[in-house]
Amino acid sequence: MKTLYNIILILALLSVVNIGAFGQQKTCYHLFRPVPGDSLREMETDRPDVTESPQTIDAGHFQFETDLVRFQRENRNAGRSDEYLFNLANIKLGLTNSTAIQLTFESFVVKKDFNTESSFDRNSGSGDLTLRLKQNLLGNDKGKFAIALLPYVKFPTSRADRESQYEGGIIIPMSIKFGNDWKLGFQVEADRLQEEEGSGHHNQILQTLTVSHPLTKKLDGIIETYYTYEFKDNHLKNFLNAALQYELSKDLLIDGGLNYGVQHDARKSYFVGLSFRL
Repeated sequence: MKTLYNIILILALLSVVNIGAFGQQKTCYHLFRPVPGDSLREMETDRPDVTESPQTIDAGHFQFETDLVRFQRENRNAGRSDEYLFNLANIKLGLTNSTAIQLTFESFVVKKDFNTESSFDRNSGSGDLTLRLKQNLLGNDKGKFAIALLPYVKFPTSRADRESQYEGGIIIPMSIKFGNDWKLGFQVEADRLQEEEGSGHHNQILQTLTVSHPLTKKLDGIIETYYTYEFKDNHLKNFLNAALQYELSKDLLIDGGLNYGVQHDARKSYFVGLSFRL
C-alpha cells in the first residue's frame, strides 16, 4: 500500500510543478473567453460508470450531469439501509482549457434504516454538497492516453442524514483509446471517509477498470469492475457494473445502469440519468 501512496504523491507533485509542460491546446481561452462552439472537444461525462473521465469541459462552458433517480440498498450487521435519491447532480464549469470546477449535490434523499423487516427509521431532505477540482495533466485535446487529478471535499449539509461528517480524498482517472472505438478507463482513488456507525473516520482506496464501445452509432455499452479496501478492518468489497448511454444530440446524453456489489454487505444501486452541455 505504501507504493500506492508514493505514486499518488509523485503525480500530485507533477501536477504542481510541470502542469505547463504537457502541451495543452487552446490555452488562449478561459472562463471569460469561452471556446467557440465549433472548436469544442467531444462531450465527455463522469457518468454513468464509477470511473471518472480524465478530460475536462472546455473553458467557459457549463455541463450538468445527474442521476435523475437512483435506488441503492446496503446490508449491514443489523438490518439494512435503503436510499432513494432524486437529482444527484454534478455541475461543471470550465475555468481554463485544462481545469474545471465541479459541485455535486443531492437534491432530495429518502433514507430508510431497517432494524428488522418491519421496523425502520425514515429520514428525508436534501443531501450533502461536494466540491471537486479536476486538473487534466495530459491528453485533453490529443493523444490516446489521458490522465487527470481530481481532489474533492464533502461538506456535511445533509438533512436526510443528521450524522453526516466532512470527507475528502483524491481521484486519479486515466483512459486509453484503442482502435475501432474501444476505450479503456481506470482510476486510483484514496479517500478519508466517516465511519458507518458513530463518529470518526477511516481510510479507503478504490480502484476501477472500465471498458466502453459503441453498440450502434449513438448507443454506447459500458462494463466495469471496481473494488474498495478499508484499511481499518482490512475489508474488501467488489463490484460489477453495467450501463448504456444514448446520444440524443452532441450536447445531450441519457443513460441507465446498475452497480452491483458482489459481497452481501456491498451496496447495490440502480439508476437512470442524463447529461447536457451549454
